[in-house]
Amino acid sequence: MDAPEIHHHPSDELLLSHAAVGLPIGARLVVATHLELCATCRQRVAALRALGGVLLDEQPPAPLREDALARALDRIARIEPHPPVPTLGDRAPRRPSAPPPLPLGAVWPRALADCSATRWRWLGPGMRWSRVNVPDAPEANVFLLRIGAGKYLPRHTHRGTELTQILYGHFHDGRALFGPGDFDLADADVHHQPVVQDGGECICLASVDGRLAFDGVIARWLGGLVGM
Repeated sequence: MDAPEIHHHPSDELLLSHAAVGLPIGARLVVATHLELCATCRQRVAALRALGGVLLDEQPPAPLREDALARALDRIARIEPHPPVPTLGDRAPRRPSAPPPLPLGAVWPRALADCSATRWRWLGPGMRWSRVNVPDAPEANVFLLRIGAGKYLPRHTHRGTELTQILYGHFHDGRALFGPGDFDLADADVHHQPVVQDGGECICLASVDGRLAFDGVIARWLGGLVGM
């Protein structure tokens, strides 16, 4: 499959936070999915990591107290052993037991290899969604949206940050046209209504820190039911 032509990317600040493992797990999965598809951003992450290493090397060494070693050894001796806490990186990658079916040409992201997902659930006319379950992180609000051609997500803003990675299809939200491989960050400053283009359905991976603030009463009710 040919690589998609990508027009919208994460900012350098977001990529730097991702490289430093400073993002919440949900946001990290969405950015990692973008990196799978975007060679440009993979190169930017490598450059940011290299720059960070150079800056660290150029820092003058801080003077140590004479008793620094003894104090460090004493602290180590006081640490009680604990069993290691499993993380996503500790687990052997595995395909979800039952990922929701995707249309021909859409690929399940490798970044979600350790996650499971629910079946497609009804959200509204021409709209379905699937909850992505992240191991050891039940608080992560990550989901897939599948919206039919010509359909739209109700107009909304955000009580937090919404990261979206387009996996399949196209939508326009009044700011720009987004297609396969594109990435979007929306926050309280963004008030939009994503409308799927007539050529076919659209599937997106999204992580929401906070909640979406829908304009309409019914949309707010539906959003509350699914945790958006």
